[in-house]
Amino acid sequence: MYEAVYAHPDGDSTVARHALTAADSGYDGIVVRNHGDVQADYDADAISDAYDIDVAAGVEVRADDPSRASGFVGNYRSDRTVVVVHGGDRRINRFAVEQPTVDVLAHPMREDGDFNHVLANAAADNGVRVEFDFGPVLRASGGTRVRAIKELRKLRELVEDAGAPFVVSASPSNHLQIRAPRDLIAVGKTIGFDADTVREGLAEWGRVAERNRERQSDAVIEPGVRLEGDVDAVNDDGQ
Repeated sequence: MYEAVYAHPDGDSTVARHALTAADSGYDGIVVRNHGDVQADYDADAISDAYDIDVAAGVEVRADDPSRASGFVGNYRSDRTVVVVHGGDRRINRFAVEQPTVDVLAHPMREDGDFNHVLANAAADNGVRVEFDFGPVLRASGGTRVRAIKELRKLRELVEDAGAPFVVSASPSNHLQIRAPRDLIAVGKTIGFDADTVREGLAEWGRVAERNRERQSDAVIEPGVRLEGDVDAVNDDGQ
């Protein structure tokens, strides 16, 4: 299972501190999801070796309009393992779920964002994961927290009905906001998520990272075709 974190300067804790806390909390890896204009400076391999946890380089694209978002996604796709789009704007939500090059639509219900069955079906068709962001439930209070719970329940129903892929995160911006998987499972149960759904959502970050690393590998010529020993190119099925 993985957590997706905002590290300094997009958060208060360094990547290394996030990694240490995540490892101690029982995670197999973290995705560093800093927004594009506040990228973190870190050595993923050194941190991974030090704390025995995978560190995946991600980016969360934040833009005012779909055309700019498209440009940013294109720029980052080749050198970031996980590409996330910062949701919460209706136009950006629609853009993200219609792009197979996008891995995750983050917190689509924030601000004036909305999500409906049309977007859920588009996410399913294009393999774009919708994020269930537990952060506001964990850190907000009063009416804000009640509203966040209501929005998460609505989002879960839409995603389930469409069969769209999804991820789960507490969206921590400092290491003290990291919650162990068992804690997120407990929170999920109180707001209508079953334990398997939360586990799947946490594990999906790792599956995305693994898949994209394989695609970015020098051995991959194009989807379904890779170098194998002395053979110039063969299909995955051996043909």
